[in-house]
Amino acid sequence: MAKQKIRVRYAPSPTGHLHIGNARTALFNYLFARHNKGTFVLRIEDTDQKRNVAGGSESQMENLHWLGIDWDEGPDKGGAYGPYRQSERKDIYNKYIKQLIDEGKAYYSYKTEEELEEQREEQRAMGIAPHYTYEYEGMTAAEIAQKQEEAERKGLKPVVRIHIPEMETYSWDDIVKGHLSFESDTIGGDFVIQKRDGMPTYNFAVVVDDHLMEITHVLRGDDHVSNTPKQLAVYEALGWEPPKFGHMTLIINSETGKKLSKRDESVLQFIEQYRDLGYLPDAMFNFITLLGWSPVGESEIFSQRELIKQFDPARLSNSPAAFDQKKLEWINNQYIKKADRDTLLDLALNNLQEAGLVEKDPNPEKMEWVRQLVNIYSVQMSYTKQIVDLAKIFFNAPKDLSEKEIAEIRQDDARPVIEEFKKQIDLIPRFTAPQIMNAVQATRQATKIKGRRLFMPIRIATTRSMVGPGIGEAMELLGKKRVLEHLDLTLKQMSENGL
Repeated sequence: MAKQKIRVRYAPSPTGHLHIGNARTALFNYLFARHNKGTFVLRIEDTDQKRNVAGGSESQMENLHWLGIDWDEGPDKGGAYGPYRQSERKDIYNKYIKQLIDEGKAYYSYKTEEELEEQREEQRAMGIAPHYTYEYEGMTAAEIAQKQEEAERKGLKPVVRIHIPEMETYSWDDIVKGHLSFESDTIGGDFVIQKRDGMPTYNFAVVVDDHLMEITHVLRGDDHVSNTPKQLAVYEALGWEPPKFGHMTLIINSETGKKLSKRDESVLQFIEQYRDLGYLPDAMFNFITLLGWSPVGESEIFSQRELIKQFDPARLSNSPAAFDQKKLEWINNQYIKKADRDTLLDLALNNLQEAGLVEKDPNPEKMEWVRQLVNIYSVQMSYTKQIVDLAKIFFNAPKDLSEKEIAEIRQDDARPVIEEFKKQIDLIPRFTAPQIMNAVQATRQATKIKGRRLFMPIRIATTRSMVGPGIGEAMELLGKKRVLEHLDLTLKQMSENGL
């Protein structure tokens, strides 16, 4: 028998921006498909009209593309198994709902929301888990038909519920979690497969779609485990073979140990937020892949091609995946160090422009200045928006010196160093980093002072900070005029403080 071709899908709801957890689901399915030379399908699950957000599906697709994820079939590409939006598949769902009703496996239910809530309250009061109780229990077919006609005359709109057999076990061998099983009396009774507005529910539509689109494997989040027995009940009722399921572990906040919740404001959770901060897509792809999946070996930096080659669902973890912001910053920094300089320039320039530090249409000379600025900070940046804070000395008025900085220039030989350096920069032919470093060395020779006692007073007096990029590069970008202003300001303050 020929080996079954793998077909997997990512099926987001257009209810907002691309969340880290959803991005991981898409990414693992993508890697699994590409590793096995299978097919990756994008399907939009938009049956919940109340929750849909205008432009939600377009936002999802744009951010997936930014991450480096593409698909073989989908609403924008078409394919042999479309339509790929659930809202366009209503006639398909209705066909199978009618089939189940005709076979006596599903039925119209007219219980109102008020009646259902009253039933649930009674069950809670009795210490019973809330569940739907069959409303036609003990009735003949004629009595059921009469009751339904009465409900119709009252103007009640029905839902359609599927019969859940008693004493049934729904089990599967999960790719991640191993063997799992649920008894039919634990899933809440006969559940709704078609809502009052005629739209199918998630647990019905997903089965029809996965079957008709010939999906072979379903990799999704741990929160879907409780949906799986309901879906298996639909597969069984329709006489279809279910796909293989794999439920990926939860993502937790590494700081708190709690499940990563959209209400947890201590962690940025949407791909768009990381794009705005100047994270690189390859770094995000790399980092997200390591949330609940472990490669062979100790390395943590991988190209997309390497991840595709290595990806094996058997290495998906059973333990919660810790979202570690510091690790993400480290990984992104590794990518920034190796990134194309024009790419970094574009990102950082956008960040500087959004902060109002660089004009919207800089001239070529200013662009070259920004390029140099980005280059000298590229080693330090974990994401490009950091340049707004890192490079404050180049845009803001000189800051007040801190107590630690003042302590450094209290040294007896600080003033001679600063005064000599001021003389030396007037002697250099061009105010460039190499020439500036020549002036530093000339200061060393003239004062016979070296090491920290030489470099720290010069750094503090010229940049007004103890930390920063190389002294020469920093001063070149500040320009001679500002460097002299900083030197004069520092010497003046030293005099005022008796230094």
